[in-house]
Amino acid sequence: MKMTKKAITLGLGLVVIGSASFAQSLDDAKKAIDAEQYQKATSMLKTLVKSKASDGENYFYLGNVYLKRDYLDSARAAFTQGVAAEAKNPLNYVGLGQADLMSNNATSAKTNFDKAIDVASKKDYIPYLYIGKAHIAIEKPDFAAALPNLQKADELDEKDKDPETFVALGDFYALQRKNSEALQNYMRALSINPALYRSTVQIGRMYKESRAFIEGETELKNVIAADANYGPAYRELAELYRQWADFEPASAATKNADAITNYKKYLDLTDKSYESRIRYAQILFYAKDYKTLEQETTELAAMNPNDPKNLIVLRLRGYSSFENKNYPQSLQFMNDFFAKVKDTTRIISEDYLYLGQAQLQNQQDSLGIINITKALVRDSSKSVILADLAKTYFDAKDYEKAMNTYAVANRFNPNGKGSAYNFYYHGVAAYYFYAKGLNAKTNPSKDILVKADSSFSTLAKLSPSTIDAYLWRARANYLLDSDTDPKGLQIPFYQQYLDSAEAHVEKQTPLMKKYMVEAYNNIAGYALYKEDKEKAKLYWDKALVLDPANATATEGIKSLTAPAPKATTKAVPKKK
Repeated sequence: MKMTKKAITLGLGLVVIGSASFAQSLDDAKKAIDAEQYQKATSMLKTLVKSKASDGENYFYLGNVYLKRDYLDSARAAFTQGVAAEAKNPLNYVGLGQADLMSNNATSAKTNFDKAIDVASKKDYIPYLYIGKAHIAIEKPDFAAALPNLQKADELDEKDKDPETFVALGDFYALQRKNSEALQNYMRALSINPALYRSTVQIGRMYKESRAFIEGETELKNVIAADANYGPAYRELAELYRQWADFEPASAATKNADAITNYKKYLDLTDKSYESRIRYAQILFYAKDYKTLEQETTELAAMNPNDPKNLIVLRLRGYSSFENKNYPQSLQFMNDFFAKVKDTTRIISEDYLYLGQAQLQNQQDSLGIINITKALVRDSSKSVILADLAKTYFDAKDYEKAMNTYAVANRFNPNGKGSAYNFYYHGVAAYYFYAKGLNAKTNPSKDILVKADSSFSTLAKLSPSTIDAYLWRARANYLLDSDTDPKGLQIPFYQQYLDSAEAHVEKQTPLMKKYMVEAYNNIAGYALYKEDKEKAKLYWDKALVLDPANATATEGIKSLTAPAPKATTKAVPKKK
């Protein structure tokens, strides 16, 4: 907007009052907005609307700051006052239109945008520029509506005097990940005004999103070198380091520390607003600084207890309490979070994960497994949590819980990292659980053994060199076999184990030799049952080579001169 003669005269009058009044010029307020010092800008603009009550542009920028802070009602009030103060100024109609878009009232927005065009000069590009910006500033940008307005602004500003048109076009393309077009427009803006730092920051941000971290870091550090007090550069540098940490695990700790340092600098240079502090809290979570996170979220919870964004704070309080081993408090926060969430699409996998883990730590095992399973439905990579829990159950000899928990982990992670171990322990837990029931004479279902055998079979496919898979398949199939008419279901698997063990004499540890004796004895015993004394002797002889005092093999050799047994009675298996 060009200043009217009255505004110029009034402005000159203000200059002679003193430097304090001069510091609160509209240009300074705009700089504060660009530097994301919204509280400072708000204070300056409130002073301006009082001292220049007839200047609609001041009301527009005040309303614009309110929009950036999500104070929609305050924004509408400012724009409405701006229209009353200067009805021919198109900007406040644009502001009302943007507020309408944010309220999902497209019809009213169009009316206000049309009014802005109507009251403006036909050669005025400003309303088109801000209408275009309004369409990309909302939560779900309307790119189709934005482009013609931005193009019209570019057309009317035929001498390319205003770099903001190109910044807006750069933002338009950047939001669509069209980086080449975005870069072209940001560079055009910088050719007009090299000190337009937001363009350089946006370029650095694009590099970050393209994972060109070194290039992005260079661009952002160039801004800081030019103006060490330009806050947005520190924010984007923090975001860059935070993302960089995920892609370079070896330097993640350093990068996360850099992210925290730069975001704290951003907070110091801006307003430390509720919204920016929430993002700081999120960075603390990803950087695993849980102690600081717990302190920060405690303060945030007291700031705006009724703000809808406080749900994010509540979520992070639950996360940090759990990581700091305050399990009862974590469960309370997570239960409160789920009770207050109205839009369930906002729930993420970590919410179910932390709720489930907190429930497990508070002896609510069934609920915990249910909610961790919900987390895995959304993100199967979290299966490591269940695997760790299952191993805890296994080590505590709670084989039923271990078996059931490993089953869920394996369902969501059949081929990923650690899956071979998970199938192994699932099979062993199931075997021991069945054996425990057998010893206690509770008549356990053989379906348990079928599941164990399936896991060992999968283990053999995932890791063919893990020969213990064959040993455990043999044990499981021994129990699966008939007591009265055994078919020797275990024999092929004992033989596979021996084939692998015998082929690698150099790897035969004392424990492996013990298992080989077990296999020799089982094959020999079944051979005798089938009246194949020659094979029985062969395998018992092999057993005695490894363990000369082995009682089973010794008695077996003696039995070869006795009549062959017609049936066998199985012994209850003991833990191996």
